[in-house]
Amino acid sequence: MDFKRVKEYFAWLYYQYQIITCCAVMEPWEQSMLNTIILTIVAMVVYTAYVFIPIHIRLAWEFFSKICGYDSSISN
Repeated sequence: MDFKRVKEYFAWLYYQYQIITCCAVMEPWEQSMLNTIILTIVAMVVYTAYVFIPIHIRLAWEFFSKICGYDSSISN
């Protein structure tokens, strides 16, 4: 895939984003506010997943290992 196709693909994705969020009909300050809100929400979701998913995986591993009889737990 050459650079031109990648650039066109990202342009298409950005166009789809504008259509889905109705950014095409907003004023520039409204677009920046909406983009800021969306970026903030995405950043919070990524941070929360980064912090809490490993903890939940470890707890689930310990829970199911006790149920299945595998008594060795992950040491901290």
